Amino acid sequence: MVGAAVVEDPEPLRIFTEQRGRLHAVAYRVLGRFTDAEDVVQEAWLRWSRVAVADVADPEAYLVRVTTRLAIDRLRSAQARRESYVGPWLPEPMLTSPDVAENVTLGETVSSAMLLLLEALSPLERAVFVLREAFDYSYAEIGEFVGRSEPSVRQTARRAREHVERQRVRYDTDQATRALVTERFVAACSGGDLASLMDVLAPDVVLVSDGGGLAPAPRKAISGLDMVARALLTFAGRMPEDPATDVVSFNGGPGIVVSSAGVPVAAVSLHLVDGVVSAVHLVSNPEKLVGLRDFRAR
Repeated sequence: MVGAAVVEDPEPLRIFTEQRGRLHAVAYRVLGRFTDAEDVVQEAWLRWSRVAVADVADPEAYLVRVTTRLAIDRLRSAQARRESYVGPWLPEPMLTSPDVAENVTLGETVSSAMLLLLEALSPLERAVFVLREAFDYSYAEIGEFVGRSEPSVRQTARRAREHVERQRVRYDTDQATRALVTERFVAACSGGDLASLMDVLAPDVVLVSDGGGLAPAPRKAISGLDMVARALLTFAGRMPEDPATDVVSFNGGPGIVVSSAGVPVAAVSLHLVDGVVSAVHLVSNPEKLVGLRDFRAR
């Protein structure tokens, strides 16, 4: 008799597939790196695949707990590596859907400005802040996820929230305004129009460029209207072969992807205050552009 083929139980995969988007969203906000978030989710799947699913009362809670703890461990390691990073460090851009942009809370928690602000928190503080502010888990639930008591989690959340409130800038969230200014910014840069570019920039605008030593980029932030405008036009004048510039949705709002032969070579995020650009985040480190690889499919 020929042995019957072994059919694997499809239930673990079905459950994990349902939760995958949430798990990646948690890991990305904790880490600020698209590739690390993908690695964490993959490790969560490997652990989940070895579990007796029937014995898990709450699969979402189990998977979020595993993902959170893996992300905290990875962030601790990453923070040590960042001490030797060349030039300013910015989060990895990640494509987001329009519904994220329309949800002000979700959009803000995934913006490069917020992710950069969260860098000052400890890994535990950052995870607690993300789980509470972005996903609205209760303090008791978060305590289970991170292995702390509810009172301890409340204190950690308070410290994290106070730090964020002290440091945060209230950037414009109106998507129509952001889209309009982004289009004007692209047109001015593409046309080399210094006057038009300066019209959309705030007097105290700051440009932060992240090349990671792998792409040309200023090693320090540039401040001031004239200096930033001229630096941006210099960058625009160094377009790659077969260049293209697209406005797409990433990190919770409209952003600019510069590509060569369909491959992203730079990503620009604009942060507005009172309708003008207060901060420009420019990522050209090729290792950080993986999260934009499918930008043309959006």
